[in-house]
Amino acid sequence: MNINVLIYIIIGLLYLWVIQLKTSNMKYLLTFLLGFLIFNDTAFSQPLAQKIIKAFETFEKDPDLQFGMASITVLNANTGEIMYAKNEKLGMATASTLKTITTATAYSILGSNFKYETDLLYNGMIKDGTLEGNIIIKGTGDPSLGSESFEEAQPDVLLNRWKTAIMNAGIKRIKGTVIGDDELFNGHTAPEGWPWVDMGQYYGAGVSALNWRENKFKIIISPNGKIGDKAVLLRTEPAITGLDIINEVRIGSAGTGDQVYAFSAPYSRKIILRGTYAINLKKQIEISLPDGAYSAAVGLKEALIKEGIAVEQEATTAYRLKAEERDIPADTKLLDKYYSPTLSQMCYWFLKRSINLYGEAFLKTAALHENIDTDTKAAAEWEQKLWAKRLAINAGALKIKDGSGLSPENRLTTLAMAKILNQVKKENWFGSFYENMPLYNNMKIKSGTIGGVLGYAGYHTSSDGTPLVFAFLVNNHEGASQPMRLKMFKMLDALK
Repeated sequence: MNINVLIYIIIGLLYLWVIQLKTSNMKYLLTFLLGFLIFNDTAFSQPLAQKIIKAFETFEKDPDLQFGMASITVLNANTGEIMYAKNEKLGMATASTLKTITTATAYSILGSNFKYETDLLYNGMIKDGTLEGNIIIKGTGDPSLGSESFEEAQPDVLLNRWKTAIMNAGIKRIKGTVIGDDELFNGHTAPEGWPWVDMGQYYGAGVSALNWRENKFKIIISPNGKIGDKAVLLRTEPAITGLDIINEVRIGSAGTGDQVYAFSAPYSRKIILRGTYAINLKKQIEISLPDGAYSAAVGLKEALIKEGIAVEQEATTAYRLKAEERDIPADTKLLDKYYSPTLSQMCYWFLKRSINLYGEAFLKTAALHENIDTDTKAAAEWEQKLWAKRLAINAGALKIKDGSGLSPENRLTTLAMAKILNQVKKENWFGSFYENMPLYNNMKIKSGTIGGVLGYAGYHTSSDGTPLVFAFLVNNHEGASQPMRLKMFKMLDALK
């Protein structure tokens, strides 16, 4: 039971008691009752806003913020009124809290049940079991294609599905090749402004119309040897064709963990590994795959050859054909149409595991459905104007540069972010949106972390029953992320 309700019950009982007493004693009991009411107002029901103010004022005085900035906006979700805000109109780097806005945009434009389509096609003629043409995997941006997170999307499942479709068409030999059609998004790209050091890591993979295995793969390193020796690159999983991996990793001291960095870029044929790998470490490291479409085409070709279906030419992509001034084959016929998991199912992993690739794909796909250029810059500017118009606010409060929050150039105000999160509560898809939000600190919130930036944005109902929407960002803090994260959680406990 809410403590205020209990107090009012007690007050009511006291009142009934008072009216039955003799007049001579009533003035003393009324004095007691008045004092009790004052005590209740100050001690038992300290206003929620005052709790938040006090907690944030304490938080701002933390020494690790002496060169930084903190911004917070807390809204009453029922009324939309600001319960507390500080530095709410300052543009702040968002890190992955931006994913909440990308998700809201995707739900709004595409719908929670939206599915990507990936077509398996062929061109040319099938004669006596021989295809005088090519097999084409035509992508439309599905970020989950080949993902281990979904049973129906796993690489082996899809390759077997496509292989079966080809065999059922009577194809036993292919005179052409397998082509990965990544043309829809104008190739495999990373957003402008992404740091070089990020693009080679698994979380910095560029997006394509034909993504594969979430555009990442694993490297297995051996720490056998002495500290300072070169660490041996044992293998990749899966084996990757067409990449030259230059290994410069050294064995690090025990306890130093994984300090390995991969340096590459979209369409790069060369990856440089640098850093250290602790002598006591046993870990598979994920790095970005520079060309998912090519890997998908190679994977299907190898699966066909293993089945005894000869493929005469080297696998390729629409991007590579275009670079050679060749056109992707037209006049195609359908072999198979694969549908991805729903947007709602994908957003669960997008928000929970914070996979940047999904955000970039969702942003481009939503823009495409509104006939906007799928270039990330154009799509981000469209999204910025979309929400500025819906909220009737200045677009300068929403300087969006990508779909995932990895760009250090993103600058949003916590007021704008909180207003968007409150706006989506009115949508019929909000239940799905809310369920996909991760649970941290016993609150439904999306976290965000990049160098010197931490953030939380989401929903919570306080102990007095007030539904809250909030955005809380910290920029340029000192020290490690984990201590600051715990301090932010302590501050957010004032909302409970």
